[in-house]
Amino acid sequence: MKKKSFSWANLYLILIFVLLYTPILYLIFYSFNAAGTMNAFTGFTGEHYQALADDTRLIRIALDTFRVALLSSLFATVIGTLGAIGIFFVKQRKTQTTLLGLNNVLLVSPDVIIGASFLLLFTIAGFRLGFFSVLFSHIAFSIPIVVLMVLPKLEEMNLNMVTAAKDLGANNWQVLKSIIIPSIKPGILAGYFMAFTYSIDDFAVTFFVTGNGFATLSVEIYSRARQGISLEINALSTILFILALGLVSGYYYVQQQQRTRRRKLTDIDPTNHQKAVSP
Repeated sequence: MKKKSFSWANLYLILIFVLLYTPILYLIFYSFNAAGTMNAFTGFTGEHYQALADDTRLIRIALDTFRVALLSSLFATVIGTLGAIGIFFVKQRKTQTTLLGLNNVLLVSPDVIIGASFLLLFTIAGFRLGFFSVLFSHIAFSIPIVVLMVLPKLEEMNLNMVTAAKDLGANNWQVLKSIIIPSIKPGILAGYFMAFTYSIDDFAVTFFVTGNGFATLSVEIYSRARQGISLEINALSTILFILALGLVSGYYYVQQQQRTRRRKLTDIDPTNHQKAVSP
């Protein structure tokens, strides 16, 4: 009976992955189409990748998109991590619940509402729309994502290590640097990658706050798609998919290496993971 249930679970997973990856593979396949359309495949060619390499505007927009994503993810990770630590160590349960609720409201709010709110804010403040308006907006909507990724790791943290470090005379900065940050590092990395992904993918908020002379890939692709399908976009999407696959693979490799290292340390000294770090 269990064997039958397991096979159905595998079949379900295979179906989900087929539904998710078939459109992507279809897009990649037609990025090599010599016909220049997605109606019929007539032969393999690399001219669309060459056209992409010659399109300086699209390359500049791609670089700007990654610049915004990297910077916004970095700032959001720092602010979100500190915010999650602050929420976790709030002594009053009611205050902690209120802060978590305010954080989660931003996660479930429609992107259109958030984008319109930022547009109104920048307009009232007289802030010029462009790179910095997009950057600030991406930092703002990425912070709740980081908080959500870091909090579970804080819940798993051994608080006895914090108490032991303070008993040994460690100040708050030493506890943060030597105990808390190493314990929640996987959550911080996960928060950074999630924030980076959200920033790269975002369209609705960016569409509201971008200005003349600055655009991200999502906005540019939307504008070009309205004029007709270009396989140059397929080529760009293929490259981005490969880069994303490489980042995810690298992240999981690092995680696997960390698990292997912790397992070896535990095998050598079973009490190693329970020892407090001296300041």
